[in-house]
Amino acid sequence: MKFWLALTLTMSVLTAGCGFQLRGQADIPYTSLYVDGNPGSPVVSNLQRIISAGGHKDRLAKSSDTAERTIQIMSDTSNKIILSLSGAGRVREYQLQYRVKYRLLAPKGAEILRPTQIVLSRDMSYNDTLALAKADEEQLLYRDMQNDAAQQILRRIALLH
Repeated sequence: MKFWLALTLTMSVLTAGCGFQLRGQADIPYTSLYVDGNPGSPVVSNLQRIISAGGHKDRLAKSSDTAERTIQIMSDTSNKIILSLSGAGRVREYQLQYRVKYRLLAPKGAEILRPTQIVLSRDMSYNDTLALAKADEEQLLYRDMQNDAAQQILRRIALLH
């Protein structure tokens, strides 16, 4: 019992001493942001949700005219690439890719951050007998990448200030 307590205490001290901390939400340095992009795009809705979260609903501007900065989502695309095949020619593994191209604009369209692209990918095994479950897994992985892309965009913007 004392060994485990000492081990836990030692690990806690070492972890705290190395400067490790969980990555939290990006601290957005602007008073208002507008997200310009296709309203049906998952990355647009994720950005809007994250910006207005934490009691900062007024931080999400209604238009680019009233915003201190505008995040313009220029494109977002999903791809599915075959990574490997079985001996019978059936797919065994896919790579899912999600690409987002965006830029940051000041009022009146002045470009602060030139067009930047984020590319995320996840590998997924595949089995024909589990097609329905694998389709659900694929959707879950795409949602995870879309949320990750929105977080990365906000972290990169936070570093500009």
